[in-house]
Amino acid sequence: MRPDREPGVLRGRTALVTGASRGIGAAIAVALAGAGADVVGVSSALATQEAVAESVRSAGGRYAARECDLADRGSLYRLLDRLEEAGEAAPDILVHAAGINRRAPAVAHGDELWDEVLAVNLTAPFILTRRIGAEMVARGSGKVIFLASVMTFQGGITIPGYAASKGGVGQLVKSLANEWASCGVNVNAIAPGYVNTNMNEALLLDADRHAKISERIPAGRWAEPSDIGGAAVFLASSAADYIHGVTLPVDGGWLGR
Repeated sequence: MRPDREPGVLRGRTALVTGASRGIGAAIAVALAGAGADVVGVSSALATQEAVAESVRSAGGRYAARECDLADRGSLYRLLDRLEEAGEAAPDILVHAAGINRRAPAVAHGDELWDEVLAVNLTAPFILTRRIGAEMVARGSGKVIFLASVMTFQGGITIPGYAASKGGVGQLVKSLANEWASCGVNVNAIAPGYVNTNMNEALLLDADRHAKISERIPAGRWAEPSDIGGAAVFLASSAADYIHGVTLPVDGGWLGR
């Protein structure tokens, strides 16, 4: 049985998932709920979370929607204050699934693109983890899961901000794990390969690039968001209690080529 289909492995736990409204974030939220967890979902608008809320409840979990513009530092701190007021500032599991990409050649990759990508993909996860992780350390337990990328290991093409942010995620995971592993807090990351989501729409619509990428994937297909859910459940469960500071590729074999 797949770990995300095993009932009760996360029963009694609460997960805070950013980027929960669609794509990988929504798939992770549903997988965690299927394993018994309740979910607090974060996205830029409450209305966008209606579908994932219904899916989480259908999978057996409770769902609470929270709104935050992760590119806005003030919005981040207001979210943390609201979580504390609602008693949600110390979840058992924290998943950073929110992420953006802005494609432009390096010479045309303006400050505004760089700043936005780094803010959402690296700065926001650190700020959230710093506050929530402090509660986990004080409690002596917790699971923090970042979303890295195969670009944590590779440079990509025309995505300098994204590659830099995901490289930073890989190093941040190691740094936090070095500090918190002895406190009972696991900090790890999942590095998806090429996934069929809106973020990759430009590649999916480019027939030549899509074909070249697909030919290189040993599994013979792009991932679906649900393919990432099992890895998230595993890292969130007690089966991963001795795993610290790891960036786990879920890429169909891409990095092995």
